[in-house]
Amino acid sequence: MAKTDAFQTVTQEEVSIPIKWEKVQDRDYGNDICVLHPQPSDSGKMIELRYLVVRKEKAAYPSTGEDPGRFLRPEKLVPLNETFKTLAEQATAGKKDDVNRAKALYDHVLGRMRYDKSGTGWGRGDAIYACDAKTGNCSDFHAYFIALSRSVGIPARFAIGATIPAEKNEGPIEGYHCWAEFFADGRWVPVDISEAWKNPQLADYYFGHHPANRFELTKGRDLIVDPAPATGPINFLAYPLLEMDGKPVKPETSFAFRRTRV
Repeated sequence: MAKTDAFQTVTQEEVSIPIKWEKVQDRDYGNDICVLHPQPSDSGKMIELRYLVVRKEKAAYPSTGEDPGRFLRPEKLVPLNETFKTLAEQATAGKKDDVNRAKALYDHVLGRMRYDKSGTGWGRGDAIYACDAKTGNCSDFHAYFIALSRSVGIPARFAIGATIPAEKNEGPIEGYHCWAEFFADGRWVPVDISEAWKNPQLADYYFGHHPANRFELTKGRDLIVDPAPATGPINFLAYPLLEMDGKPVKPETSFAFRRTRV
């Protein structure tokens, strides 16, 4: 469930959940999460969430008191290892401050990877897969960047949501989008390397900015919630996670938008 922050104001217009449910927060990031308790009689029911959202462009912004050091810790699919450390040290050689070191890592990922959703293995945000395959989607690009950054002591973190199409005023949104931020000089700096790959002329912009046409749903990875899914901590959360008999099942999910004037 989306939340208001410094760059988006979220008004919950309508929640239609004809199933027993509760709102919880994950342990580490404080995301609001809707937990449903469906029964066989709920088969075929539709859950619908509608939001009114006002977004701002995001640039580097000051830390609000959280400990950046917590974003140096590894995650299940974003480990710390000697390969990442060696690659990051090579890419940042001669760079003196964290902003310039992060820019060197950004350029490294941009030059090494190709946006490609063919085959299997992509889309999980698996930093080792991304490093080896050199292909993937936004989650893979940013998992790799985060792993490299953390390996040389630059805190970095993940968020996920959707991109609102800029060329039309309403219609479907094709899947999720995710991005990253790194911490340097007391500020969090946004980056979007997969969009920079798609739009090379905007590569300088996407180091340090996220445009206003973003809708953030959740922050972080390896989300721990109570009640816990049978499959363990949640890798990341944009689509609903549905389990039947302890096994994940893919629910039918769609996103749509309508641009309004406020």
